[in-house]
Amino acid sequence: MYKLIILKFAVQIKENMAVSSTIITRDVDKIADVTGNIYESLMIIGKRARQISTKQKEELNNKLADFASTVDNLEEIFENREQIEISKFYERQPKPSSSALEEFHEGKIMFRKIENE
Repeated sequence: MYKLIILKFAVQIKENMAVSSTIITRDVDKIADVTGNIYESLMIIGKRARQISTKQKEELNNKLADFASTVDNLEEIFENREQIEISKFYERQPKPSSSALEEFHEGKIMFRKIENE
């Protein structure tokens, strides 16, 4: 079992960054080199991707909470440009799994294996 310790939790995202539409082939051996096992490496990357995803969802929900309407009338609901721009900004962000894989390759994720007693 691994316990994940993040050195740098804040994901720095540039406003102009867009999601790449290309598929990148990854070298499985490079991913496995860090832990010695591809499955352990992928588990660590997956846990970090969930952390990034959760943080992004919280940020988005906090920003969109200002636009929440308690009125159910269709007449009173209108299109809000700022809300659409915020949503589009988060859609253009790199996927959490890509960010986590990059952090893993750069050595920004600190982890340790907990031995069973």
